[in-house]
Amino acid sequence: MPFIIYSVLRLALILVLGVILYAIGLRDLLLPVVAIVLALMVSYLLLGRQREAAAMYLAGRKKTREVTGERFSRAVEDDAALEDSEVDTVVDGSARPVDQLESDQVESDQLESDQPDSNKP
Repeated sequence: MPFIIYSVLRLALILVLGVILYAIGLRDLLLPVVAIVLALMVSYLLLGRQREAAAMYLAGRKKTREVTGERFSRAVEDDAALEDSEVDTVVDGSARPVDQLESDQVESDQLESDQPDSNKP
């Protein structure tokens, strides 16, 4: 939540500075660029506490993921595991892992190349 608060405050600062710059007379394409650059400088000076809270919040989330070992939510991890298990089986019901099927294919290709071609004279 601190990250959202910090982001909203920065966006509000950009809008306020944009309105002030517009009232001063800056009306070109340069208006948003100048407003963003000024907001960056002003937010660095004024929003230090909120920036620190947002950084601590994000660092805490990263540590939590490192402890649990999950990159995504539990539902996404479960779905990925189910898909992985389905990929490891063949649709025809032989239920052999895909890597075993690949090795069988390589062996059959080698057997075909070892047999003499009957069409050659």
